[in-house]
Amino acid sequence: MNKSFIEHISHAFETPLTNSVLIFSLILLIILLAPILLRKIKIPGIIGLILSGVIIGPHGLNILAQTDAVKLFSTIGLLYIMFIAGLELDMNEFRKTRHKSIVFGVYTFFIPIAIGYPVCYYILGFDVGASILVSSMFATHTLVAYPVVNSYGIAKNQAVAITIGGTILTDTAVLIILAVIVGSSQGQLDQQFWMRLTFSFAVFLAIMFGIVPRIAKWFFQKVESEKTSHYIFVLFIVFFAAFIAEVSGLEPIIGAFVAGLALNKFIPHSSALMNRIEFIGNAIFIPFFLISVGMIVDIKVLFKGPEALIVAGTLTVVAVCGKWIAAWFTQLTFKYSGAQRQVIFGLSSAHAAATLAIIMVGYANNIIDENVLNGTIVLILITCIVASIATESASKKVVLAGEQDVVEEDKDMLRDEHILVPIANLNNMEILLDFATMIKNKKSPHPVTILSVVPNNELAEANLKKARKNLDSTAKYASGSEIEVNMMATIDYNIAGGISRASREIIADSILLGWPSQVGIIEKMVGEKTESILNRTDINIFMCHFGKPFVSNDKITLVCPPMAEDEKGFSYWLTKVGQLAIELTLPVVCIANARSESAVTSFLKKSKINCNIRFVNHTDWDDLASLRGYISDTDLLVFVSARAGEVSYNREFDGIPKKLARKYENNNRILIYPSRRPTSVFDNYDEVSAMSTNRGYTRLQRMGKGLGSILNIRNRNLPGSTK
Repeated sequence: MNKSFIEHISHAFETPLTNSVLIFSLILLIILLAPILLRKIKIPGIIGLILSGVIIGPHGLNILAQTDAVKLFSTIGLLYIMFIAGLELDMNEFRKTRHKSIVFGVYTFFIPIAIGYPVCYYILGFDVGASILVSSMFATHTLVAYPVVNSYGIAKNQAVAITIGGTILTDTAVLIILAVIVGSSQGQLDQQFWMRLTFSFAVFLAIMFGIVPRIAKWFFQKVESEKTSHYIFVLFIVFFAAFIAEVSGLEPIIGAFVAGLALNKFIPHSSALMNRIEFIGNAIFIPFFLISVGMIVDIKVLFKGPEALIVAGTLTVVAVCGKWIAAWFTQLTFKYSGAQRQVIFGLSSAHAAATLAIIMVGYANNIIDENVLNGTIVLILITCIVASIATESASKKVVLAGEQDVVEEDKDMLRDEHILVPIANLNNMEILLDFATMIKNKKSPHPVTILSVVPNNELAEANLKKARKNLDSTAKYASGSEIEVNMMATIDYNIAGGISRASREIIADSILLGWPSQVGIIEKMVGEKTESILNRTDINIFMCHFGKPFVSNDKITLVCPPMAEDEKGFSYWLTKVGQLAIELTLPVVCIANARSESAVTSFLKKSKINCNIRFVNHTDWDDLASLRGYISDTDLLVFVSARAGEVSYNREFDGIPKKLARKYENNNRILIYPSRRPTSVFDNYDEVSAMSTNRGYTRLQRMGKGLGSILNIRNRNLPGSTK
């Protein structure tokens, strides 16, 4: 019995492993430990996973073999890498610096190829196809060192922006070259091949950018509540695009990359869906691919003779030199400083994701041999280390030169901001929390506070328990987007008073409210809840109505009334609108007068908020109906109002929530009340009605008009009346 048990155990651990559960456990253990251990010695996690694959692979300790399951997960990981590369590209950033990005893209694409091709063809002796493939690999770059520039506060420096923009051009061009090379390896490059490639590529692009976005928009609108279905739909699009690309004679990785570009505007970078995509990819699929790459590498080839070492050294030198020369030409063209040139070189010199994808396709199609494959792994290792060191050194020089991103006093406040979201209706909870996630400053250490206020009556304790239970469901949803939340449930005689008190307790900078609902006669007499909150607080208020998913919006229409730039909260709300536009990849149409246009333009430029904005000059602000011609039903309407008595307040703003709800009932809309300078203590004295003198007088006027209207109607109905 004991002998049989020992034999059973020894058989289970025979190498290469055959037990699927044990194989998967080992892979997960490597994914867990490799990045943690190698981070201590400053080796990027991507290199650690590849080295782990080398050790456990058939050419190492032979613990794992290249089974069908490993190949399947490897293919999924490869497609996932290219999909995320397309999904994470900042299209707003690219539009802002597109001309300089195109110039840099041309330099960083053609210069490495111009150097690499003759080296590969004449010195290393590769054939034409292999020479073009390897030299095109030099043109790609992966932004491995981007977290470095972000940590030094120079992420918005123009040198960084054009490097990011150049990624779009280089990766797209190289993938097209890859399709040509693979096609040529399977036949001759005759006229029929080019016609077939051109036609199939045009059809593929028409499907991906003409049909897929329409389907995605329809799906996200109709299946709004099924969050799991959103992720499955995205995966379907990725693999369907890869299949369509393969049918069209292109490589599947081109399909995955284009799928990322096609879905880019529908998946905000701070959304729960984006978090799920990145989390599952970074946790399982991509590490699996990197490990499988290492399993292909035969490290012993490097020691069998000088050829493999010569190839590895030559590839690395050419890759580094090509990117440095491209950065130097960019510096000369745009008159950048030496530190900025080094930033461009550091960011663009790392070869990882796209390089791996290209080499793996070339190796699978027998275009390159194992010497090039192994040399590429060495290249990836060295360039990732060089890129990290060069970028960190350059970032310090940029900061010392005074070219760090501008940090104003308001920006410091934003970094320390605290957002309060009172929840009255659970149906609005998810969309409000998504909105808070998108506009919250990522550097703020404070969580988003979710508040539930329970009336202080005989059912207060029971209602408080119910409120806390509801908050638990909110916390579960928040965990999906990895946004930190703080739950508060409190009892107060007055709902508005409870919200006001909580905002003071946490020193909130803004409150996100649902759109005010219809109220009865009693609420009109003693003061509506939203008006009470406005009068009791001095901070920014965002009243939100999101009746449709954000993907249904085609643009953001920002209504900026005269003198809005003179309000205390101007910089805060404008930053949030810009951030929302970037997250949703939507253009902004700002309706304003010339003075406000100048202030908005100046602030966006100073703050380096790269949203796509244009202005419509408007002068008739005494008639809000005149704005209707600028706004369509697919717009996300953002209306900037003001509290009564503030510098930009207009009498037309009285009852503005009802007016907007009536005129733009089909629109997603946000009504903003900017923060104001602290007012007299008498404004907040009345804890029951929360009516200031101005609001009380206005309400009495309305009641008088209402009574007058009733009397007029009755007079018309009197016998002998001539009216």
